[in-house]
Amino acid sequence: MRALEFKSKIKNNQILIPTRIQSKLNTKLDKDVRVIVLIDDSEIYDDLIFQNSTQSQFLKGYADSDSIYDNC
Repeated sequence: MRALEFKSKIKNNQILIPTRIQSKLNTKLDKDVRVIVLIDDSEIYDDLIFQNSTQSQFLKGYADSDSIYDNC
């Protein structure tokens, strides 16, 4: 199996295939393909890192003696 990699956009629930790739997919024979979609989620990942580091830093200031306030 041969891999063709490209970046694209989803428009109207369709993945746009660049022209340079279309010619490589053009064939008269039926071919099996494997499609893997990777969605850029860097913004979500950045938010998760920020949330985890904020929580970690907050808990560093929490002492065992503060637990008396947990039952109020």
